[in-house]
This record gives sequence, C-alpha cells and structure tokens, in this order.
Amino acid sequence: MGCCDAPGLMPIETAMEKILANITPITTTIDTPLPEAIGYVVAEDVRSPINVPPFANSAMDGYAIRRADLKTTDTLTVAGKSFAGIPFEGEWPTGSCIRIMTGAKIPEGCDAVVMQEQTEQTDTGVKFLNTDIEDQNNIRPIGDDLHQGDTVIKKGVRLTPRDIPLLASLGVATVSVYAKPKVAFFSTGDELRSLGETLEDGQIYDSNRYGIKALVENFGCEPVDLGIIPDCFETLKQTFVEAQSKADVVITSGGVSVGEADYIKDILEEIGEIGFWKLAIKPGKPFAFGSLDDAWFCGLPGNPVSAMLTMYVLVQPMLAKLSGHTEWKAMESIPATATSRFKKVPGRTDYQRGIYSINEQGQFEVSTTGNQGSGAFSSMSIANCFVVLERERGRVEAGEKVNIQLFNHTLF
Repeated sequence: MGCCDAPGLMPIETAMEKILANITPITTTIDTPLPEAIGYVVAEDVRSPINVPPFANSAMDGYAIRRADLKTTDTLTVAGKSFAGIPFEGEWPTGSCIRIMTGAKIPEGCDAVVMQEQTEQTDTGVKFLNTDIEDQNNIRPIGDDLHQGDTVIKKGVRLTPRDIPLLASLGVATVSVYAKPKVAFFSTGDELRSLGETLEDGQIYDSNRYGIKALVENFGCEPVDLGIIPDCFETLKQTFVEAQSKADVVITSGGVSVGEADYIKDILEEIGEIGFWKLAIKPGKPFAFGSLDDAWFCGLPGNPVSAMLTMYVLVQPMLAKLSGHTEWKAMESIPATATSRFKKVPGRTDYQRGIYSINEQGQFEVSTTGNQGSGAFSSMSIANCFVVLERERGRVEAGEKVNIQLFNHTLF
C-alpha cells in the first residue's frame, strides 16, 4: 500500500498482482432454482444423480434385432414397435424384429439395431441387406454419456446457457451457488447529465455509468446504480458511505485525475485507504484501487474508453476472484501482423483498439480502428480486439508483429 508516493508509474502487471493479492472470494452460498441460476458461480461440485441415458436406447430409426435370427434368414417379420416414451411391451417371437425410433428403449434381448436405410420392405417382412451385424450396433448403453455420481459441473464454474439444459436433463432442480458480488457505482462531474435530460452549454451525457452497468452484469455481478454525483466533497463523501453499506465493491467514474474538483483521492485518504493510483497504461493512467471500511474501491478514469478498458482489464479479474469464479481465465495474447501503422510513444503499455482478421494462410492480421483518443468511443464500438503494445515500444509500422487480445464474451 502507499504506492501512490512511489516515483514513476506502476506497471499494469504489478497493479494486477496487488489487486488479486488483496481479494478473498465471497463464501456466502445460496440454493438457487435452476432456471434462475445462470450467471452464478457453483459453490460445490454438481454430481449426476442418474445415469444418462437411464436405459439403453436406439441411436437410429430402424429395427431392433437379435443377431441370431439373421443366421438362417435375411427377412424378419415385425413383432411390434418401440417409440421414444412408448417402449415395446409383450412377447417377442423368434424370427421377428421390432420397429424402433431414435431414443426409444431397447427391447429386452435385442443385441443390435439396423438402420432403416439398410433394409427393404417385402411382402413377407423386412429384408436386411446385410446380415453380418456387429454386436450392440447402433445401441447407446446405459450411462453412455454420464454415469451416476460423475462430476458434471465443478465448483468455481460460472453457469452458462450451455450448463442449464445439462443440469435440467439430470433432474437437478436447485444449485448451491455463491452469492453474486454487489457492485455500487456512480459517475462524478457537474458537466454530466443522464439520458433524457436536455444538455446546456458545457454539458455532456454520462455514458460511463451505462457501460459499467452492462459490464458488471456480464461479469456475473449485481449492479447498484447510484447515479451522477456532483463535484461536492461532502456529497461525494456521503455517497461513499452509502455505497459501501450496499455493496462489496464501489466503483467511481471520473474524479481520480489531478483537477481542482477531483475529490475522490482526498476522500479515500480520509475514510479508506488507497492501494495505488496512476498506472503505466494508456488509456487509463489515473486508475485507482483501494479500500473502504466495508468494501473495495476502484476509481475509473472519466474518459469513456479509459473507463471501459480499465473495467475490462483490471476490474474483471478482480470481480472474478471475488465471486469465486476459479475457472475464469485471463485474456490470451495472440501474435498478429500489423496491416496499418500504430502510433505510440514509449513509457506506458498501450491498449489500442484494433480489428483482427485471419488471412488465407490462417494467420492473424490486425489493423487500427483509427482515432485512438480516450474519448473516441466510436472506435471502441467497431473494434474486436485490443492491440497490446509493450511499455517501451515505440511506433509500429505495417508488417511488424504485435500481440492482440480478442474480446471475450463480456464485450459482445
């Protein structure tokens, strides 16, 4: 702590290490009905209570046979039918087969299913074009997909739309999950106005709050929107007190630079603790991290691109750890060839907006979105990756190798 007093700017790697070293996961668990569990992190391994499938069933539309019946003939009469949900019942005479549909229960005594395309209908029954059938042909055995007791979802996994139908197919009605972290956030600035309000001279619409809310939800957390707070020391201080009573994390947008009306740093020094402030990152240099009495604090820059970048790169892994999401993975860097020039001055790790593509040789290429200003959000909206340029690197020319990070699902 107290890194703000250190000379120079903190590397982003060091900042990330310090954030994660301080965070401990939430341990409060709740039992949530499966239809409402999407986005929650599983608090204990989920094991299959049944075999899947629970009975041997047909993988094809065709005919259930006993292979011994085809040793002396290639034509069998039809003794009955087995449909999904309506299994064959009754006696199954020697020298006959059973019409069966995909997913239907295998009749007792059946040792193979022959797909209908390998048969012909005749006046005397069903003719099998091939009588040399492999044992268990086209039969899905009990537990072919899952056995009772198998782990299907590990502790620490965040439930996605792919997991819900899996658990439903097992009859799992409720899931033990960790309570979602609550994230309170607000924007600061006398110049800001909410959507629907009329802009006066010198005013702008607040965009950061809406972006933060969307990202907080996509990160699997519960947003608490406290609105726009004017540049007033006492009002801001009271808002911090309210915010930490409602949330695990408090996020501000703006007010962490060095302007005369930027009070956040002063308030944190009075009612909390500042872990660090100012990073060797572009955009997003005035990012701050610290703590209040009952919540963690992240101060985002006021410029729209800077706010979203620092939320994505720094706050996202923090919230993942806080939520107990142990399967969360950091954004992977992929080498790519620059197809345009990228302007850069050495001194800070630069996250530029880029558009990647894959060429005919299967290699990644990337071009700039254009204006890389921290207030130019239009270039963020058309990007599909960040071009991460090393701290001491300078301008990049077309044809040089760079590292890119593809946007994950939270930005799509």
